Amino acid sequence: MLETYMNLTAIGYRWENHNIEERCQSSRRHGRHKRSHTGEKPCEYTQGVKAFAYQSRLQSHERFHAGEKSYEGIQYGEAFACHSSLRIHKGACTGEKPYECNQCIKAFTFHSHFQMHKRTHTGEKPYECIQCGKAFTCNSHIQMHKRTHTGEKSYECNQCGKALASQGSLQIHKRTHTGEKPYECNQCGKAFARQSCLQIHKRTHTGEKPYECNQCGKAFAHQSNLQVHKKTHTRDKPYECNECDKAFVCQSSLRIHKRTHTGEKPYECNQCGKAFACHSYLQMHKRTHNGEKPYECNQCGKAFVCQSGLQIHKRTHTGEKPYECNQCGKGFTCHSQLQNHKRTHTGEKPYECIQCGKAFACHSHLQMHKRTHTGEKPYECNQCGKAFAQHNHLQRHKRIHTGEKPYECNQCGKAFASQSNLQIHKRTHTGEKPYECNQCGKAFARQCSLQIHKRTHTGEKPYECNQCGKAFACQSSLQIHKRTHTREKPYECNQCGKAFSQLSSLKIHKRTHTGEKPYICNHCDIPFVSETFKNIKKSYCGEAI
Repeated sequence: MLETYMNLTAIGYRWENHNIEERCQSSRRHGRHKRSHTGEKPCEYTQGVKAFAYQSRLQSHERFHAGEKSYEGIQYGEAFACHSSLRIHKGACTGEKPYECNQCIKAFTFHSHFQMHKRTHTGEKPYECIQCGKAFTCNSHIQMHKRTHTGEKSYECNQCGKALASQGSLQIHKRTHTGEKPYECNQCGKAFARQSCLQIHKRTHTGEKPYECNQCGKAFAHQSNLQVHKKTHTRDKPYECNECDKAFVCQSSLRIHKRTHTGEKPYECNQCGKAFACHSYLQMHKRTHNGEKPYECNQCGKAFVCQSGLQIHKRTHTGEKPYECNQCGKGFTCHSQLQNHKRTHTGEKPYECIQCGKAFACHSHLQMHKRTHTGEKPYECNQCGKAFAQHNHLQRHKRIHTGEKPYECNQCGKAFASQSNLQIHKRTHTGEKPYECNQCGKAFARQCSLQIHKRTHTGEKPYECNQCGKAFACQSSLQIHKRTHTREKPYECNQCGKAFSQLSSLKIHKRTHTGEKPYICNHCDIPFVSETFKNIKKSYCGEAI
């Protein structure tokens, strides 16, 4: 166009009060704007046959191939292929952010970033996908989105060959190979491969939960968690397993579930070699090695390995039991307990031991049972070295050393080392015996007592002494019997030093010091230190009568 102006001037045409350069620039801008609608790219690069809408873009691209960098930064001497890159670089050096939002006071180095940010307030999404109608705040996002329709993945990792839809995704992926974590938390020092992960992490310090459910008001630190939560209201479970038809709210849950069919456990502990089906389980497991318990109760100070454990624990303070059985109305603090409880109604036992065929209502019970075959006792006391098959047994055992008895009866004040023992004790007050034999009708306060009793009907004696072959109906009887071979007497009187092979014998002996005689004959009212002596006397009294 500038050439046309020059030719008209040469033949005598006069331009009054007009600036030729301004007219040309305005005309060029108008031409460029029209191409943004038509998609026309008249400037073609001859080497790669790549086309551009603007002449300036073609020139910048040509410099990329030539290696030419015409614009140099004054501060560091770094050179750039195009002027806009130099301008961006200068802003990064000076830290200057001239574009400030008048709604939230956030500032930006570049005007384009400022424009995009404004749309977070207005909700404007001017870039719409013509295939699915989804709208975006900026053009680059729609370009990446379009690749979900075309399947195009132009950016390939030169180490593992994995292809990605965007350059940014490739850069993040490469960090899985290099281990680079450039984004560090300034409060706890934890580092992340992605800035978005750092932003989410920071909310664990601030407690910020900006994503709120518009139905129940529950708030979340991460938008994806809100999306998953919303499906609990709609009951929508769009992700279905093609093997067992079980459905899930989110795709990641389905992917983890599928590993229960394939047996795949891709996440392995580098300390003990134990493998896990999902990454979060590995992270929690690692804390068993380092002892880390980052989630602490603000009421009692008790700490937990995972956040879900803390949430469930908090309900012991509030008394909240949000999961209720629709058959008997019993409430539970966590969903898994409700699922296990429901099986007491249905009789379902989906977890079966591959060695002996014994089935269990919950997976954890199967895991514990397996240790009876392997003899594995992974939980060891750091004071006496005694090992246990279950973690809660170790916790109870530790209280023998500390003398701690945190569970107290609210009727008689007697304290216990474990909650289960307190529950059993309470039945001595209420007289409750919920476990009844279906053969003779005899009832028991403890389930294990019923199991032992049933063997009097079946004659089963599964616990055999490996020295003399004598068999017993219950394990505790075998343990006591073994002491006849070893001469072990672990229960010692703290007053006279006399030792006993059974705890019950020590208790009876202690009454010789205290003078306590709790068992009274109902024929002659003579008191005795043990029920055995009372029964002997009772037989004599009965004969006399």
